[in-house]
Amino acid sequence: MRTYSQIGDEATKKARATGRSLLDMPYGDGEGEKMDIYFPEEVSEALPFLVFFHGGYWQSGSKDTSAFMVSPLTAQGVAVVIVAYDIAPKGTLDKMVDQVTRSVASVQKRYPGNRGIHLCGHSAGAHLAAMMLLANWTKLGVTPNLKGLFLVSGIYDLEPVMHTSENAPLLVTLEDARRNSPQWHLEMAPAQPADPGCRILVIVGQHDSPEFHRQSREFYQALRRRSWEASFEELRDVDHFEVLWNLTQKDYVLTQIILKTIFQES
Repeated sequence: MRTYSQIGDEATKKARATGRSLLDMPYGDGEGEKMDIYFPEEVSEALPFLVFFHGGYWQSGSKDTSAFMVSPLTAQGVAVVIVAYDIAPKGTLDKMVDQVTRSVASVQKRYPGNRGIHLCGHSAGAHLAAMMLLANWTKLGVTPNLKGLFLVSGIYDLEPVMHTSENAPLLVTLEDARRNSPQWHLEMAPAQPADPGCRILVIVGQHDSPEFHRQSREFYQALRRRSWEASFEELRDVDHFEVLWNLTQKDYVLTQIILKTIFQES
């Protein structure tokens, strides 16, 4: 954890010092409803965007230490957005999902000519990104130009969280868990979700814990059953933290997968 935080902090400081950025841009009225936008050297109206949601079991983490992938992606012409949301105990799961939904809508409204928005989340952030597959965009008056999701070592069924110490600040009930579990929604959905053309990559590290492997595999299978264009990748020789912090490296396999996917779609 110490190494993870240190690498995230250094990557964020580097991104802010060396690149073009708009920091603490509001996507709502709340104090914590801010996002940092990092641009490539050549800015245009038609940039592809990657929007990232940090992890931390919904109770730790910060956009201010999460710009792991900014330098490698902006160097290749991708704008990167790092989103803040109200972690527990200040924020509930419902509030976090709502905040993340509004942050994605805000990116679309600010940059309507974008070449595509890809979402990326790690751990709890992958859960929040996955919930965007079920979002009601109509009430926000905009439909984001979503092209794909990169779900990294995520949690998609929240019922097991209820029985761990991680639930102490969250206070998740069974109703909360089901309402905010993308796995449960996909299993219960009477029909195929909207926008099945959106590409979804479910990723897990070789040395992630068995529960992350189980949840990632089962969510991928649920997506396929519902006719989403989904694929599954187990990345070799990385654990739950290395799978993300290696995104600071331009030659890392996941960095290359993200770039290839974005430019195939845009």
